[in-house]
Amino acid sequence: MSDLQELYQEMILDHGRKPRNFGPLEDANHHAVGHNPLCGDHFSVRLRTADGIIVDARFEGAGCAISTASASMMTQLLKGKSLEEADEIFSRFHELIAGEGDADDPKLGKLAVFAGVKRFPTRVKCATLAWHTVHAALGGQSDPVSTE
Repeated sequence: MSDLQELYQEMILDHGRKPRNFGPLEDANHHAVGHNPLCGDHFSVRLRTADGIIVDARFEGAGCAISTASASMMTQLLKGKSLEEADEIFSRFHELIAGEGDADDPKLGKLAVFAGVKRFPTRVKCATLAWHTVHAALGGQSDPVSTE
């Protein structure tokens, strides 16, 4: 394993073990629930926006290291972003995971660590679950999001 792959793996494990922004967000004005029935991962994402900016983002639930790390890093990256920027990052992340995006895309920042997930199709749903959930929250979708 290359030093870069090892670093990426360690970053995912770190966020999987010690997720950032994990817990309730009492004053959220956007909320959605997501579930991956294939593996049982499930998350609730809550956002607080003001004037078109994501002021705070938090999540709760349980999932594998990849889905938890993705949710953790997502909430870190989205804070302070406009709703338009969040939508663009969602699209670019989805392209990266599908093997069509660029791991050097500056908009993705540390999310580049997930570029290798494309080699494991069943894990793509793990990496994108929180993203689909936040996309639903920002779109006002009330039905739970499913990766199926």
